[in-house]
Amino acid sequence: MSFFPSSKDNRKSSYQPNLVSLMSLCANNYFLLLKLQADQTELDEQRHFFINDNLAYHVRVNEVTRYTSLITFEQTVTEQKIPTQRMLTNKKLAHAIHPTMIIRLYHDARMAEVISSQGIVQVKPRYDYPNAQMHQQDEKQQINQFLNEWLHLCLQMGQVNVPMPTVK
Repeated sequence: MSFFPSSKDNRKSSYQPNLVSLMSLCANNYFLLLKLQADQTELDEQRHFFINDNLAYHVRVNEVTRYTSLITFEQTVTEQKIPTQRMLTNKKLAHAIHPTMIIRLYHDARMAEVISSQGIVQVKPRYDYPNAQMHQQDEKQQINQFLNEWLHLCLQMGQVNVPMPTVK
């Protein structure tokens, strides 16, 4: 065995997404989203999860069809101490302060998939690397994992304002 690469070893192996891992992650995200929404699944319904005085998450149902739903999941800063309005006009800075994901829920397959995040209009299953946008090869896996972490945070630490019914 030689420490110097031979011509056979110089071939780049192309990245292959791990479909089993991605599918199980999307299935897990689906069930976490259903738990998070708690029957707020009709068109234009919203839920707000307050983590602390400065951080909140906002879930909104944008579209409902027979087999799918489209929701927006957004992180918001509740107190605007850090960014000024002038800073928020910069699109890249606004994405950093208010990250947003658009998620498609496939009810028949019981899966939730991030279809758009941080200005990536359509997340591809794999990217060549390096690329002009500097996306990771497994960007789709990473974005769906990030959604999973948001969902766990909201379920573990989120507080929701629920109107109490009046007793007559």
